[in-house]
Amino acid sequence: MNKADLLLHPIRLRIVQAFASGQGSRRLTVQELSRWLDDVPLTTLYRHVQSLYRGGVLAVAASRRVRGTVERTYVLVAGGAALGPGDLATASREDHLRYFNAFAAGLVAHFARYLRRSRVDLVRDGVGYRSVVLNLSDEEFEAMSRDLNAALRPYLEREPGPPRRPRLLATVTMPLDEGAEPAPEG
Repeated sequence: MNKADLLLHPIRLRIVQAFASGQGSRRLTVQELSRWLDDVPLTTLYRHVQSLYRGGVLAVAASRRVRGTVERTYVLVAGGAALGPGDLATASREDHLRYFNAFAAGLVAHFARYLRRSRVDLVRDGVGYRSVVLNLSDEEFEAMSRDLNAALRPYLEREPGPPRRPRLLATVTMPLDEGAEPAPEG
């Protein structure tokens, strides 16, 4: 299984995000992980965690015997969850649609989990969603991307802990090719 197929699966993507919300230092057993992904059956979690472990995304940080079995504590491997341009270079259109669906399904699952809280206050919790159309030249778009990355960098480097709590930021950018010819079949 290639790295993109490994990571861009709806459940495995959510597993990686659960570990990453601790800035890569979060250590979790599958039982602890099940509290984050309480809508996923435990046997399914074990199977996907094992796939991520075999794929080099997760590592065993500790092991201990519990009632005749071995309980493993996993940690995200530094850089193990990163996809580079080469990981997507040979993906077909169908692959990219499948990957994007996994990405979107992960967002839907996070939002559904949020809505299951006993108290939901979108304003207080800083929750929002929208899309905007930006009319930019290629050069302006590149400048905007650089500026966004520079603006986010100091926030990405912050360590978890009180009073901080993990927040998911997802962005999607794509050209709007109004009136463009459809892609060739195949």
